[in-house]
Amino acid sequence: MSGHSKWHNIQAKKNKMDAKRGKIFTKIGKELMMAAKEGTNPDNNAKLRDIIAKAKAANMPNDNIARVIKKAAGDTGSADYEEMVYEGYGPNGVAVIVEAYTDNKNRTAGNVRHIFDKHGGNLGTTGSVTFMFNKKGQIIIEKTDELDEEELMMLALESGAEDFITQDTVFEIITEPENFDAVKAAIEDAGIEILEGEVTMIPNVTTSLDLETSEIVQKLVDTLLEDDDVDNVYHNADFDENFEEN
Repeated sequence: MSGHSKWHNIQAKKNKMDAKRGKIFTKIGKELMMAAKEGTNPDNNAKLRDIIAKAKAANMPNDNIARVIKKAAGDTGSADYEEMVYEGYGPNGVAVIVEAYTDNKNRTAGNVRHIFDKHGGNLGTTGSVTFMFNKKGQIIIEKTDELDEEELMMLALESGAEDFITQDTVFEIITEPENFDAVKAAIEDAGIEILEGEVTMIPNVTTSLDLETSEIVQKLVDTLLEDDDVDNVYHNADFDENFEEN
C-alpha cells in the first residue's frame, strides 16, 4: 500500500479545501443525485446509503439531503448529471484518475485537460492508467487505547475483509467492493467509529517522487479538486518522505 499511507493528510486537506470554498455540499449533492436515480430508499440502495453517511459526516443538513433525493425522484427541473472518468499522467509519469459529475461533458473535459497541461501532465485515453489500480473497499479506523487491535482484525476478517494493515495512527481495512457493506456494517454494529469508509481506487504500483516533484503533483491534485465538477482524484504517487501536505 505504499503511496496510500498518507490517506489521512490528503483526505483532510481535500475536505478542508472543499469546505473553504463552499463546494463540499455541492459535490456531495451531485453524488446523492446520481445514486438516487437507482432508487430513493437507502434501505434498498447501498450506494445511496453510503453517500448519505458521507453527507452526514460532512455535516450536511438532513433537509438538504432530503431535498436532493426528492429532486432526483422526479423533479424535471433538476440538472441531469453524468458520471465521467478521466485518466492521465502527471509529472514524472504519475498515474492519475479523475472522477467527475457533470451536466456539461465538454466543459468538464476541457477544464480537466487544461489543468493537466498547466501542471506538466497530459490527459490520456480510457484505460491508459486504470490497470495500475485496483478497485477496493477501504475502511480507516483511528487507533485508540480502548480499541483492541487483535479483536478488530478478527472482526474485520471474519466479516469478509481481505487485508488488515496497521499504520502509525490508524488501522486500514481492505475489502473487495462487494464485501465492503458487510464489513462496514459489522464494524459499526460493534460500536466502532469509522473515520473514513468508501470504495476507492488503490494503486498496485507506485511512482517514487523527489521533494520538488511531490509538490508539483500535489498542486495538480489540489487544482483538479478545486474544479466544481471533479469529485475524486486518485494517483499512484509515492511522495518524498520529507514532503508534507499543508
